[in-house]
Amino acid sequence: MASTARGPAICIGESMTLLTPPAGSSLSQADSVELHVAGAEGNVACGLAHLGVDVEWLSRVGADPMGQRILGFLRSRGIGTDRVEVDPARPTGVMFKDRVDGRSVVHYYRRGSAAAAMGAEVLGGLGTPALIHLSGINPVLSDSLAELAEGLLARRELGRTPISFDVNHRPALWSADQAAEPLGRLADLADVVLVGLDEAERLWGCTTAEQVRNELPGARTIVVKDADVGAWHLDDTETVFQPALKLDIVDVVGAGDAFAAGYLAALLSGRTPQVRLRLGHLLAALTIQSTADAPPLPDRSVLWELADTGAGWDRLTVGPAALDDAELLRGKETR
Repeated sequence: MASTARGPAICIGESMTLLTPPAGSSLSQADSVELHVAGAEGNVACGLAHLGVDVEWLSRVGADPMGQRILGFLRSRGIGTDRVEVDPARPTGVMFKDRVDGRSVVHYYRRGSAAAAMGAEVLGGLGTPALIHLSGINPVLSDSLAELAEGLLARRELGRTPISFDVNHRPALWSADQAAEPLGRLADLADVVLVGLDEAERLWGCTTAEQVRNELPGARTIVVKDADVGAWHLDDTETVFQPALKLDIVDVVGAGDAFAAGYLAALLSGRTPQVRLRLGHLLAALTIQSTADAPPLPDRSVLWELADTGAGWDRLTVGPAALDDAELLRGKETR
């Protein structure tokens, strides 16, 4: 389902300033914190831009240093920000990420943020983008963002722009019981749905990729991710499975966004489902090697080559060293 539209891909959603303690420390003990930028749709935009896709981020930020930092960061990654509004009355959202018992714990401070005030009015003048991407985080942040998501997905009937929807259920924001119906309804309207099998089980009781397909009959393509097992592409004509890579794990936050970026970039370039899944796995595996949600990635030519050929896939184990030396990805361990 490659897009023939000439416009950029557009990612719609909130990005925030992310504060994390130094490695080996915790927020309750650290004397300093590291400052990053985070947010699902912004992360996807970073991955798309790295892979050579013309991409823009549509959102709002506050008229504050945090908003300026987000805009500067995204521009430095090659992402267009002309559609971003600066809100003089509302702040930019902030999140903290801590390490507790070896796992990441996230604390959000985003209520009443500039991005949460976005509504369907921002959809005017979009033209015909190559792709529109959003996630299931949007509808839980505010009523106006829920209306935006509904209005956007209704555009699918026009048939000109593929719309991708990452379910992205956040239990810290709403329970599975609260989220199951609205996320299922929105996902069923999308051209491409990305969902973790664990999410699908939590929301709809699905334990296989085929059950997810049956749960969302209106979606044209469904991508189901199962952590270290692999991922499935399911559409009306075929089901394709691609095993996951062997990898070291530093921090899994942001991996789903990276997978989405890889899959969607390959979709936009007309690659096969197998290549889309491989590129998604590669970006996710590399993102897991960093505590940043959208770390700098290796040279894209190597990533495309590995995704296109699958050479050495069974032998490849991705570790932190791969972020600094793309050549290590050519069929070798990278620890």
